[in-house]
Amino acid sequence: MSERPILKSPIGNDEPVLLHSCCAPCTGEIMQAMKDSSIPFSVIFYNPNIHPEKEYEKRKQENKVYADRLGVEFVDLDYDPDNWFARAKHLAAEPERGDRCTVCFDMRLERSALYAHEHGFKVFTSSLGVSRWKNMQQVNGCGLNAAKHYDDLIYWDYNWRKKGGSQRMVEITKQEDFYRQEYCGCVYSLRDTNIHRKERGLEPIQVEK
Repeated sequence: MSERPILKSPIGNDEPVLLHSCCAPCTGEIMQAMKDSSIPFSVIFYNPNIHPEKEYEKRKQENKVYADRLGVEFVDLDYDPDNWFARAKHLAAEPERGDRCTVCFDMRLERSALYAHEHGFKVFTSSLGVSRWKNMQQVNGCGLNAAKHYDDLIYWDYNWRKKGGSQRMVEITKQEDFYRQEYCGCVYSLRDTNIHRKERGLEPIQVEK
C-alpha cells in the first residue's frame, strides 16, 4: 500500500471533523487517513437516496462495524426516502452527475452541516467525491454551499483521490472485504446501471426488497 500523506485540517488537527459517509468502501481510506494524521472525527451516515431499504441497511451496518473497530463515533440519522423522492423524482431522467445528483448531494450535505452546527463541529467533509464515478467539483460545491448557512462552519474540500488515495481506497476495500455495490445507490442509478448492463450482455443487478 502506498504511503499515506499526513493531513492538515483547515483549522488545525486538534479540532474534531464530522465526516459524512456514503459507504464503507468510499470512506475506509479517509477514516484511516484521519486516524494516521491524529485528527479526531466522527462519521455521520445520512443517505436517504439508497434504494431499497435492505440495501441501505447493508451499507450502513458495514460502515458502522468498521467505525466501531476503529473506535470512531458513528452517527446514524434517519432513513428518509420520502423526502428524497419528493426532491428528486422530477429529475428522474437526469444522467449520472447531472442535476439530480446535485439535488441529492445538497440534501445530504445540508443535513450533515446542520448536525455539525448543532453539535459543535467547526469542520465537516464528505466521502462522496472519492469515487471516480462522481464529479468532485460538483460534490465540493454542494458542501461549500451547505456550510454557508452557518458562520461557524467550514466545509473541507480536500481531494481525497490525490496522492494515492484512490488506489488505497481500492486496497482497503479488498483488505477489509467490504461489500462492493454495483450502482450508486438510488433507484434511478440502479435503473440506468441495468440498462448499461443489458447493452453489454450482462445480467441485471438483483436487489433484495
